[in-house]
Amino acid sequence: MQEKKAETTKNAKKVNLLDHNSLKHMLDESVSEIVTSRGYVEDVRMSNVKLFLGTVIIVIALFAQFYNKKFPGNRDFLIGCIYIVFNVIIQLISYTKEKNAIMFTYPPAGSVTSTGLVVSSKLLRFSDLYTLNIGSADPKSISAGKPVEFTKSVTHWFTKDGVLVEGLFWKDVEALIDDYAAEPKKKK
Repeated sequence: MQEKKAETTKNAKKVNLLDHNSLKHMLDESVSEIVTSRGYVEDVRMSNVKLFLGTVIIVIALFAQFYNKKFPGNRDFLIGCIYIVFNVIIQLISYTKEKNAIMFTYPPAGSVTSTGLVVSSKLLRFSDLYTLNIGSADPKSISAGKPVEFTKSVTHWFTKDGVLVEGLFWKDVEALIDDYAAEPKKKK
């Protein structure tokens, strides 16, 4: 009996309840785990593009380091290429495409839809209300479903010791995924 309790305690996801960043991170990680367990494969193309742009920035910085001119002479080159152009591109990608997204997915195997999911969340500072939103990765697609969301207090899913009650959270997130995947009712 004691061994099972020790195993459960060791595997429990515990977080500091006073740190909203830790709370959101824990919930977001659990959402990612739930979505992937439902057959959705994570789409990491956006992250790969940002990593590629970061690599280009590093290569340009190395080129500028060993450029024929010394620092005051190559200052305009550094400012123009690295700090302005590429960082603005990365920020635009984050601002326009990612927004509050936790993850992007491909459609599940064998699905009739041609779009994956965009899973996003919000937990405002000094608030206990966690909002989870599931929408289509391509909202203009014919097979895109209506976005669904729920807003609940994080106190529903955490004990007073800061342990995540995964069963309750999984049930809520799976219900939201099912709501998104459900066929829309046709009105007669």
